[in-house]
Amino acid sequence: MVRKFLLALGITTMALTATACNTVKGLGNDIESVGQAGEDAID
Repeated sequence: MVRKFLLALGITTMALTATACNTVKGLGNDIESVGQAGEDAID
């Protein structure tokens, strides 16, 4: 249940962040930071 919530939260965050990004490099950094936050939350 918690994993599904975190996955949904991560996807939502990525979608919102992607709309605010101006460059491909910025999008890559944003996706990386969301992934790191997810890992930290699981640990």
